[in-house]
Amino acid sequence: MGSCLLFNIQKFSLHDGPGIRTTIFLKGCPLKCRWCHNPEGLNNKIEMLHNQDKCTLCGECIKRCPKSAIQMINNRIETDMSKCNLCDECTHYCIYGAREIAGKEYSIDDIVKIVLKDKIFYEESKGGVTLSGGEPIMQIDCVEELLKRLKQENIHIAVDTSGIMPFKYYEQIYKYTDLFLYDIKLIDEEKHKKFTGVSNSIILDNLRKLSKIHNNINIRLPIIEGVNADDEHINALINLIRGLGIKNINLLPYHDISRHKYKKLDMEYDGQEMSVPTSEKMENFKLRLEDEGYTVKIGG
Repeated sequence: MGSCLLFNIQKFSLHDGPGIRTTIFLKGCPLKCRWCHNPEGLNNKIEMLHNQDKCTLCGECIKRCPKSAIQMINNRIETDMSKCNLCDECTHYCIYGAREIAGKEYSIDDIVKIVLKDKIFYEESKGGVTLSGGEPIMQIDCVEELLKRLKQENIHIAVDTSGIMPFKYYEQIYKYTDLFLYDIKLIDEEKHKKFTGVSNSIILDNLRKLSKIHNNINIRLPIIEGVNADDEHINALINLIRGLGIKNINLLPYHDISRHKYKKLDMEYDGQEMSVPTSEKMENFKLRLEDEGYTVKIGG
């Protein structure tokens, strides 16, 4: 029986698809978007998060660590990850919640059991389960097995993807997927490389291919001032998806409420060029896309 490496299971979600949903967040992503809202989902391994703002330097974690991986250096708690085996012992004794583990292996059976507890809510609200991340399709074997199991329970399934994975992976799961939430960051390839670290050629090509075998793809379009909040980007998107049978678009205005997560992971938040687009600009983009015949929602 397979397993999946998750970093969160969010119940009663009203985003990421229709109705009341359970969103399952899988670890690992090949993109490094500068605005990533889930940096704890980038690495495909279990990680230790340390919130220095909550830490009182009590030293309890140092005493409890069985590997002596935690030290006090220059009035700051530091963890030597070459010694740490992520046993989770230190988090149990951190009464201030300054330490936490990001990532846990779940068996397919365990995930299905968690999901089925809320099946009545899915049925009453026409909701279901959404796989997100990270990039969930990185864990294709566990995803395929999980989707098969959920489909046996007649549960609506949405998969949120960046479109970056080999197309054969999408071919493995499209029959079990009711809705693809397809993220388009940028159309211009050089800008895409600059802000995500990778080319978008496979992403755009996969969208075209997927539209030929699946008839329910929603485009999710992050709108970020300083990156893509301009008419050029919207016009390029229209040219890309024209004729692909896509009907629904979500415009996602930039926010930086996850900035604190970067500090916990000892990562730099590279957001100097980015800011929130105005409500007026978001409405103008919405009207422009609606004029082309799309159903458009601002937000998830």
